[in-house]
Amino acid sequence: MAISISVVVLLTILAVIFLRSGGLKFSHALVCALLGFYLAGTSIAPTIHSGVTATAEIVSSLRP
Repeated sequence: MAISISVVVLLTILAVIFLRSGGLKFSHALVCALLGFYLAGTSIAPTIHSGVTATAEIVSSLRP
């Protein structure tokens, strides 16, 4: 578990750096995808899922 948390922190830092630097390259997308896979295996995954679901429901209920 400690290795997984370290990898998640490292990938999060890399993703933030890549997002601040501008254009998305293949390596940047790969880091973001790996971050998603590692986050899905952590204990925070249900919280993220609930937040995304709630946000999607709010956006889908908006009428232009």
